Parts: sequence; structure tokens; C-alpha cells
Amino acid sequence: MTAGLVNAEGFLGFSVLTTNVTGHAALFAERIALQDWKTAQVIALWMCLFFSGAFFSSLVISLIGRNQRFSYLLPVMVEIVILTVTALTGHNYNGTLISKEFFAGSLLFAMGLQNALVTVVSGAAVRTTHLTGTFTDLGIELAQLFRTEAKEKSIVKQKIKLHFSIIFFFMAGAVSGAYLFQRFSFYCFFVPVIILIFALTYDILRIKAKQYYRAGLYSVKGTIKNTHH
Repeated sequence: MTAGLVNAEGFLGFSVLTTNVTGHAALFAERIALQDWKTAQVIALWMCLFFSGAFFSSLVISLIGRNQRFSYLLPVMVEIVILTVTALTGHNYNGTLISKEFFAGSLLFAMGLQNALVTVVSGAAVRTTHLTGTFTDLGIELAQLFRTEAKEKSIVKQKIKLHFSIIFFFMAGAVSGAYLFQRFSFYCFFVPVIILIFALTYDILRIKAKQYYRAGLYSVKGTIKNTHH
């Protein structure tokens, strides 16, 4: 949902798609063909920034450890900072090339960071910043329903539900982002910030709850054993 919000808000605010590089690759080729080297350099920078965000996120997770608690905390905090700065300073955008480089490039870095984070954490099962691969996977899985044996259909159905939910929330985020930008201008970037903070808080509380539950369970088991002895 955050990716859908950022995609719509970034496009309306800066006239740039900020959640993937597919369109930028085509635009880069067009600028090269027209020998518009200055614009081509800017687009190349955007693609490199998306790549850099993905690299940074993956590097942090690999250094901390994919299975370590809170290994995703730093990448998400960086994304929150970028979106907050955009919300507070977006009104300074004046349409110049330098201004577009800064704002669009920052958002592309943040989306590359988020996409790699979710991809690594989910074991490449989920990508959140674009729908091309999701629609492709959904089409493949729907076709598999007609060929898969009954015992394997439940797994395929789970994957279909997952991809339907990704598409739904991305689209919901995009529609909401477009509406919010019309109402609140660049302050609408605070909405994905709130969602990310909520997700972090929920996950931290969930992990804490599991720790207390396990500690309590072990304590009860220990008490029972001592009573028997």
C-alpha cells in the first residue's frame, strides 16, 4: 500500500514514476536516440538510485542477518526519513532538473530499498513496488489450478490470495494517494510514513508478545516439573 501511495503521489508531485525502472529504461533509450544527453544522464541516475536502494537494503540485512530480529529496522527507518523530508520540503519543488533529480531520485532510492527488503525477507515470494511480476505470477497460478492435483491446490490457492492482496492494496494505495495529493498536496507523504511506523510498531509488539508468552510458558513448565519432583 505504501508503494501505491508513493507511486501516485510521486507522479502527481514530480511527474515521475518512482516505484520501478521499467518505464525509465524506455525513456532512457528514447533520450539516447534523440541525443538528449543531459536528460539521459538524469534518467540513468534515477535507475542507479533505485539499484542503490536495493543494494543498501540487501547489504544491511545480510550484515545483520536475515533471521535476526529487527534486521529490517534500519532500511525502514531510512525510508521513513526520506518520505518525511519529501512531505516537509516537497512544496519547494520548482520543476527544475536539479529539483526533480533530488525529489524523484530520493523516492526511487526509497522504493528500491523497500522492494529489496520485502523480497529478501519473504524469500523472493513478494515484491511490493510494482505489479508486472505480480500479475504474471497470478496468471501462471490461475492456470495451474486447472492442472494441479487436489493435494497441491491449497498451496496454489494461498499464492493466488497473496498476489490478489498485493494487487488490491497497491491499487488502493494508488487511488488513495491520488485523492490525498489533491487535498493535502505534499503533506500526503505523511500517510505512508504513518503506515510504516504502524507496521514497525506492530511487529515489535508482536515479537515482544511472543517473547513474554514463551517466557511464561517455560516458567509454567518449570513450576510443574518442580511440583512433580
